[in-house]
Amino acid sequence: MKEISNQMEFEQTLARVSSADRPSLEDLVALLSVTDKSDLEKIYAFADRVRQEQMGEGILLRGIVEFSNECDGTCHYCGLNRNNARLPRFTLSREEIIESVGRVVSHNLKTVVLQSGESSKLDPALFAEVVRDVKSRFDVSVTLSVGEKSRDAYALWREAGADRYLLKIETTDEKLYAALHPGMSFGNRLRCLRDLKELGYQTGSGDLIGLPGQTPLAIARDILFFKENDFDMIGIGPFIPHGQTALAGQARGSVDMVLKAVALTRIVTKNAHLPATTALGSMGKDHRIDGLKAGANVMMPNFTPSPYRKMYEIYPDKRCVEEPVGQCAFCIEGMAKSIGRCVDYGKGDSLKKNQKEGGR
Repeated sequence: MKEISNQMEFEQTLARVSSADRPSLEDLVALLSVTDKSDLEKIYAFADRVRQEQMGEGILLRGIVEFSNECDGTCHYCGLNRNNARLPRFTLSREEIIESVGRVVSHNLKTVVLQSGESSKLDPALFAEVVRDVKSRFDVSVTLSVGEKSRDAYALWREAGADRYLLKIETTDEKLYAALHPGMSFGNRLRCLRDLKELGYQTGSGDLIGLPGQTPLAIARDILFFKENDFDMIGIGPFIPHGQTALAGQARGSVDMVLKAVALTRIVTKNAHLPATTALGSMGKDHRIDGLKAGANVMMPNFTPSPYRKMYEIYPDKRCVEEPVGQCAFCIEGMAKSIGRCVDYGKGDSLKKNQKEGGR
C-alpha cells in the first residue's frame, strides 16, 4: 500500500474516497495511516461536513439499559466473559427493566437500548413479553443488543415490536476474529446480521479499534463491510484492555485511529447513525466531543440502575457509572451547545430506511 506523499495527493485521495461508490482499500489505508495533525483535522472536518449535510445538527440520544451481565462467551477483549470469576453477576427483573425504561422516557428520550451479555439463560419467549410490555406502555423505539441468537428468536422479538438490533462484527479479519472469539463462528455472526436485515430490523454493526494484531488494512476492510451491508447504525470504539481477560496488559486503542475510522466511515457510508461511544469518553480524557466533531451524531446516556451499572464492566474505568441515573442526558446538552449543536429528542429512525420509503 502506498503512502500519501504530498498535500495534493492527500486531497485527491480524500475526494476519491468521498465520491467513489466503493472506495479502494489502498485509498482507505492511506488515509488511515495519516499522522500529520493538520491533515487529521482536515479528515475530521470533511467528515463533519458530510454529517451536517446528511444528518443535520441534531445529536440523537439513545437511553441504554444494561439489564444483565450474564454471558456464555469467552471473548478475549470483554470483561463480561464467563471466565471472569471476580465479576458479580446480575439480571434485572421484568419490573426493573420496565422501571428503567420509564426513567428513559421521563428524560424525553424516544429510543431505549436493551443490552446484555450473550447468555443462554435469556428465554426468548419471556424476553418477547418484556419487549411487548415496553412497546405497549411507552412511545419509544426499542433497540436490542443481546448477541447471536436463532432466526426464530429474532423473529419473535421483531413481532413483539423490537425496531432495531445492534450486533457488532468487531473485526472482519476472520483469523483475528477466530483468535478473539473461542468457540464462535465468523460465519454465524454474518448469518445473524443477514437474518436481522431480512426480518426488517434497522440493523447496526461496528468494530473495535486497536485490537492486538489489527492492521489499517483490516480496519479499511471493516469500513467497506459497513458500506456494502448498508447498515443503519455503526458503532466504532477503542479497544480498552480488561484485567480479567486474555488481553490484559495489552496496549489500548489509539484515539486518533478511532477518530479516523469514525470519520472515514461517515464519509463512506454517508447517512448511517454513528455514536460517539462511551468507550471513547473513557480514555482518560473524554473524547466524545472529538467523535462528534469527526462525524458522529449519536450519544448513549446510561440508564442502568445502581448498583448494577458498575457490574456491567466490559472494560475498566467506564465513564458515567457513578452519576445519578439520567444525569448523562443533561451533560450531553451542555456538550452539544459547546460545539454549536443541539440535542434531537426524536426517535431517530434510520435515514436509509426513510430513503428507501421515499423520505429524507
